[in-house]
Amino acid sequence: MFLMATSAIGPGFITQTTQFTAQLGAAFAFAILVSILIDVALQLNVWRVIGVSGLRAPELGNRVLPGAGHVLTACVVLGGLVFNVGNVAGCGLGLDALLGLSPQWGGAVSAACAIGVFLSRRAGVAMDRIVVALGFAMIAMTGYVAFVSQPPLGEALRNAVLPESIDVLAITTLVGGTVGGYITYAGAHRLLDAGVQGAQQVRAISRASVQGVLLTGLMRALLFLAVLGVVATGARLDPHNPAASAFRIAAGEFGLRVFGLILWAAAITSVIGASYTSVSFLVGSDARFERRRSALVVVFIVVSTAVFLAAGTAPVPLLIFAGAFNGLILPIGVAVLLWAAFRRPDLLRGYAYPRGLAALGVAAWLVTVYLGWESVGRLGSLFD
Repeated sequence: MFLMATSAIGPGFITQTTQFTAQLGAAFAFAILVSILIDVALQLNVWRVIGVSGLRAPELGNRVLPGAGHVLTACVVLGGLVFNVGNVAGCGLGLDALLGLSPQWGGAVSAACAIGVFLSRRAGVAMDRIVVALGFAMIAMTGYVAFVSQPPLGEALRNAVLPESIDVLAITTLVGGTVGGYITYAGAHRLLDAGVQGAQQVRAISRASVQGVLLTGLMRALLFLAVLGVVATGARLDPHNPAASAFRIAAGEFGLRVFGLILWAAAITSVIGASYTSVSFLVGSDARFERRRSALVVVFIVVSTAVFLAAGTAPVPLLIFAGAFNGLILPIGVAVLLWAAFRRPDLLRGYAYPRGLAALGVAAWLVTVYLGWESVGRLGSLFD
């Protein structure tokens, strides 16, 4: 649950939420609510199929349609790599705001810490404990800033159900940033590695999948309220680092330090989640990678860090693009898994998949296809 949630809550998550709150104001509450509903429907199905089958997503893909798993792996690893460059950049920016360390040094040091987690003898236990501790810390600190910024709660609640405006790109980006790309598979693949699989574990799998989305939604809502309280006063955010300026306006110099700690925690847990899940796709696509899993994780982090150090930064448009891109590739993986649920009971070990749940998944999948189509023409405008 926490691996999925903290994988979603990264620098892109913070940047996207801040940027859209500044643009849409209280109307952004509607996009958050709709994205949570779509996320729950999708993740319930994805985790159920993976958990019951005991197969990773690329293994299922290749058994449903030869080569489909390899295509899904390529899409997920590419999206994960783009996100991870932003994650490493977020580590650097977080330590810069917290300690005054240069972003390059902060990114490099944080990447080394993440590598150390995967090279430890009890990597799985270390990873689980780190993401849980930092996940709680992020939520508590963001809640504090949301309290001191005094957002217009009544206006936000009204817009959640009766929005003043609806932004399709915002919804697509939120869905992509929460369950798109590698993120929705992070917790599901971790459960498989922990031995939680099979029809007898359906209740635990379903509960964890929903809790992961709700935890992410809670963090999104708190961050939205924190920024809304600032922009509602008419304050203008720094376009180069909107989230940092929002926290500084809300709580002064202390707010900036809190932002640095939140950003670093969000970024390093996302480095861990993106690296673990992307490599789990490579392992699921080709069993020969299993023996080299740790080495592949290290390479993935090193490449992400090298790209960041060469570029010097991860611009705000790139982070928003990464979320939207993951939202575009989301329907591919979901379609494969839903086909397995409907047409391949042999892959589910004879489990009778609930038709109502599958229908809910199809409805959510159709929404993601529509949202993705509507957003294609707008992605290019992010870099104008």
